[in-house]
Amino acid sequence: MAKTKTKIRPIRALSTATAVVILALTGCADPEAAGTSGDSASAAPAANGIVYNLAPEQNRIRTEKDADLAAQVPADIAADGKLTVGVSPFGTPLSVYATDERTVIGNETDIAQLVADKLGLELELQATSWENWPLKTQSGDFEAVFSNVGVNAERVQLFDFATYRAAFMGFEARKDSDFSITGSGDISGKKVAVGAGTNQEKILLAWNKELEDAGEPPAELQYYGSDADTILALSSGRLDLFLAPYPSAKYRENTRDDLKIVGKVNAGWPSETLVAATTLRDNGLAEPLAAAINSAIEDGSYAKVLERWGLAEEAIPESVVVNAANFEK
Repeated sequence: MAKTKTKIRPIRALSTATAVVILALTGCADPEAAGTSGDSASAAPAANGIVYNLAPEQNRIRTEKDADLAAQVPADIAADGKLTVGVSPFGTPLSVYATDERTVIGNETDIAQLVADKLGLELELQATSWENWPLKTQSGDFEAVFSNVGVNAERVQLFDFATYRAAFMGFEARKDSDFSITGSGDISGKKVAVGAGTNQEKILLAWNKELEDAGEPPAELQYYGSDADTILALSSGRLDLFLAPYPSAKYRENTRDDLKIVGKVNAGWPSETLVAATTLRDNGLAEPLAAAINSAIEDGSYAKVLERWGLAEEAIPESVVVNAANFEK
């Protein structure tokens, strides 16, 4: 099969008004909250026995074309023989630059590869900043996005989804702490770092309101300019907790000796949500994407990819199509 290509395009500036709209669409995972901080520096052996391969030579897990699934791809998308996928390389193990600082690797790219294989298309990866994926998908630059995008009410108005992973946030703390976070009462009075404008912040603000309504001290939310600064503050004791996307928190727990996960919350709290492949609404691609994911689940290649990146606990039994017509039904 043809080798994967990665293209990096210039990032367009956003107007203030556009940024406000996009914030609602992109709130699931902020680049600064997802785990950058030099994650791609070298191969990283993990506490659970996994060795994260961060080199450009990935030897990705591959699967075979399914002719019936390939026939379901809309003709205008299949015409060039490629599946053009947007990714935001914001942190291990989801999507990150390899040690050559230009090849995009990670769980998201590997899942996209399985889907492209099943649909008989060459995978063409295009790296972009997190806030730009909605505009680039609407403009047609991306046929699909695999970048830790969670399904929510705002997004289904513009996009269709094929689910492929559970969506959780993890509370990180120093390894010597005795915290156990299961609800708002457990963060009362604590210093908690979070990314501005993210689903994580939305959850914490709601929890703080619960505390204030109950007459309890709210958590003191802390905002840092980079993930590296946040982790330094946490490890040095200037913070009590950091609420981050669970895969990145898990990666740090597995590769550092000073941090651990002390709580877990669904990214859609108080409801539940899933991470999904994202495509333009009504373009006909979501159904074959979901079918391809289900075929990869059935043949075992999906499980191998998640195990490879330490995300087996976020596996789902079946991919489903979510759109404006069936959201929350």
